[in-house]
Amino acid sequence: MKRTKKFLINGSILTLTALFTRSISMVFNIYVSNKIGSEAVGVFSLVMSVYMFFITLATSGLSLACTYLVSEQFAKGNFLEGLKAVRSCNLFAIFLGIGSSILIILLSNIISVNWLNNKVSSIPFYLIAIGLPCIAISSVINGYFSAVRKAYKSAISQVLELSVKIIISIILLQYFYLNSVEAVCICLILADVISEVFSCTFLFILYKIDKNFFNKRAKIKEVSYKRKILNITLPVSITSYIRSGLSTLKEFIVPNRLVLFGLPYTLALSEYGRITGMAIPVITFPTVFIGSFSSLLIPEFSSLMAKGYKKRILSVSHKIFIITTCFSLIVSIICFIFANNLSLSLFQNLECAKYIRMLSPLILLMYLDNIIDNMLKGLNRQFKVMLCNIADLVITISLLYFLLPKLGILGFIISMYVSEIFNFAVSYLELRKATKEVS
Repeated sequence: MKRTKKFLINGSILTLTALFTRSISMVFNIYVSNKIGSEAVGVFSLVMSVYMFFITLATSGLSLACTYLVSEQFAKGNFLEGLKAVRSCNLFAIFLGIGSSILIILLSNIISVNWLNNKVSSIPFYLIAIGLPCIAISSVINGYFSAVRKAYKSAISQVLELSVKIIISIILLQYFYLNSVEAVCICLILADVISEVFSCTFLFILYKIDKNFFNKRAKIKEVSYKRKILNITLPVSITSYIRSGLSTLKEFIVPNRLVLFGLPYTLALSEYGRITGMAIPVITFPTVFIGSFSSLLIPEFSSLMAKGYKKRILSVSHKIFIITTCFSLIVSIICFIFANNLSLSLFQNLECAKYIRMLSPLILLMYLDNIIDNMLKGLNRQFKVMLCNIADLVITISLLYFLLPKLGILGFIISMYVSEIFNFAVSYLELRKATKEVS
């Protein structure tokens, strides 16, 4: 009962935090979208896809490794070993963060000229390079707090980070002369980087304070965690790189292939921005109510596996699956019926309404797939999850390449349906297989 209570308390804290931050983020994104226009939203989305790829390189599955190893060791009472795992993960984070920064600087001109059609220069990517080491370290420390069930510390960091980001973004967008799409991107990226540096510093201070409590309870034992970290991160990293690279490629394919359909590049960016920067955030916003509990399933299932509580794993899986199904069906119906109202109230136009309505049936599969993926990660099936995602992206990119020149935006919607159906089906079958093996 104590364990369940702790899980619910941490999940509730994360949910309330996520609800607050996502609500504020959505309001802020609407403000930004209305201020800079759909074309700039489309370009910024492409820049962010590059940003996300290099974040993947910098983090390389270290958060998952930290969560898994610390949960495992702390469940056995081996506190010092868990803290050593965190220290080892941080060393990897520093190395990978700096390496990723150097790489994006070297490739910035190629990305700007060949991928973004000179819509932006190399400056946004130089700014991104500054934040990558901090993001890598933050991911490790967040993994640690997830493992020790101290969700409120990560929650405080998220709220402060978002606050810093929004304040700086508004100041920059308000007082700087935004005479180009590049100027907009520089302002938004700079604000994001500053907030990441702040968050990393804050999290590191919290970690240094927190670890003293476990140091006093620890027994001295020399154990190297480098091999264990590599055993977890290598397969995850390799597949993450492939997945993130394919995902970035997919983002750049869409506007470029839409041009072949007959849309001018600027209009293609605008349509792309309406879907990815406006409609999709609307239909995914309600995940704040289940996403936090979902992320806590990783350390929870890791700990249960370490202790051999297999029946508990099956019970939790069944309950979470039912709750998520009911919740996602309700959200799907609401988005379908009230698409016009949502578009008008959020964006003061009906341009996004059709996309919200067209994507609403996918909500069930999206939400369930997110829950299933975290269950599988907690059962040490993260490699299978990544393989599924890679296969999904290969299929999606192939569909986009051939469908967009013939069907335009409709081809993009069709590819999303095929992607979600495939991803959910494979993940669900893998979960059934995993739960049968633990039963």
